[in-house]
Amino acid sequence: MAYITINKEHFYHNLNTLSKKVGTIKQIAIVLKDNAYGHGLEIIAKLAHDFGIQHAVVKNSDEARRIERLFDSVLILNDTPVSHDTFTFAINSLEALQRVTPHAPIELKIDTGMHRNGIALEEVEEAIEIIQANNLHLVGVMTHYKNSDELSSELFWQYKNFQKALDFIKINYSKPFRIHSQNSCATLRNHHFNEDLVRIGIAAYGYNELSSIFEAPKLKPVMSLYASRIASYTLPKGSRVGYGGEGFLEHSQRVSTYDIGYGNGWLRATKNMPLSNDLAIVGRVSMDFVSINSDEKEVCLMHDAQRVAHYCNTISYEITTRLDEKIERKVI
Repeated sequence: MAYITINKEHFYHNLNTLSKKVGTIKQIAIVLKDNAYGHGLEIIAKLAHDFGIQHAVVKNSDEARRIERLFDSVLILNDTPVSHDTFTFAINSLEALQRVTPHAPIELKIDTGMHRNGIALEEVEEAIEIIQANNLHLVGVMTHYKNSDELSSELFWQYKNFQKALDFIKINYSKPFRIHSQNSCATLRNHHFNEDLVRIGIAAYGYNELSSIFEAPKLKPVMSLYASRIASYTLPKGSRVGYGGEGFLEHSQRVSTYDIGYGNGWLRATKNMPLSNDLAIVGRVSMDFVSINSDEKEVCLMHDAQRVAHYCNTISYEITTRLDEKIERKVI
């Protein structure tokens, strides 16, 4: 059966590298949304906890409940706020804020220029009025940068907008709250960390998505994907393999079918993609199978999602998050 390995040593290398850059492990909130970017929610949460990570970020309450015992705080990005000792809930609009019940722990997201979600700058005053009038528990204020991976002034423009919002909130809201804005790329490129948390997602899993112009610490991919042989064939030169016959053999060779396909989340766009050790996918990817010029019992399709992403003209996030939760994940 196809399976995924999670390299504990690589994961801890990444966390250690990032905590040294930030200055303390206590400031790192690990992002575990969407099955920990495909790596396995419970597996990565347990490893992060054992390393000393105290804060996590997830997509919804279902994910939060599965890992809540491991962290001091769990920020839920998209769900209905309820009173809870560990969970906090991101608020992305005035409409959502008005529906929050008293005492529910919330984190106000400010739209500083990405325009995907969050409270607009001109709405911050009204938001604080609603929080105070409805006796809501403001735990944090946050934002998200739209292109921290690129060399431009946009990051600094958004940061200044965030500071404007923070200045107003600090003057008009007397209770303490935590502040966080930096994602993986912002953390990798910055050298000063004066906020309470940094939200580390893709970098924890071994990928630096910064433009090559930036110098960044070396990270190590955590995930590898393996598939098992189903059938093998000795085929003559000129044979065509798979749907549409797009796997053309330039010489006689052994070709085997392996148990992974786009039905498991492996991209169809990887047709004819080179693998390691002179292996390659032969022709199109099927729903449940790929053909590879190998006779091995099992093959590694991926050690580095970024390499696969470049071949498919996408990003490492899409490669890892697409992989089916039902594929077994093993810690090595």
